[in-house]
Amino acid sequence: MVQPLTSGDPPRLGPFELTGRLGEGGQGVVYLGRGPAGEQVAVKLLHHGLATDPEARTRFLREVSVARRVARFCTAPVLHADLAGSQPYLVSEYVPGPSLRRLVDQEGPSGGA
Repeated sequence: MVQPLTSGDPPRLGPFELTGRLGEGGQGVVYLGRGPAGEQVAVKLLHHGLATDPEARTRFLREVSVARRVARFCTAPVLHADLAGSQPYLVSEYVPGPSLRRLVDQEGPSGGA
């Protein structure tokens, strides 16, 4: 479920307008956004405090590198990443639906292939 942006959220990152919050975890916040052509995207922004932590930044860079190599049918493809700036972020295709956490909480773990 999309939540409204808070007063501390940026309204945009690079060419991506942020329109709502999809979730937040230990590493960062995931936003619903709009790309330059009006397409919906998911934008993961590394928490501000972690952006200056070399280990956290390295983990985030590794996550982006791995996500770029995963086949499109397995995960939402990476569309853009800004890893050099003061606010590292990753942009992927937005796939509507429940979060994995909510799905597992409601239906239990999935099995099989």
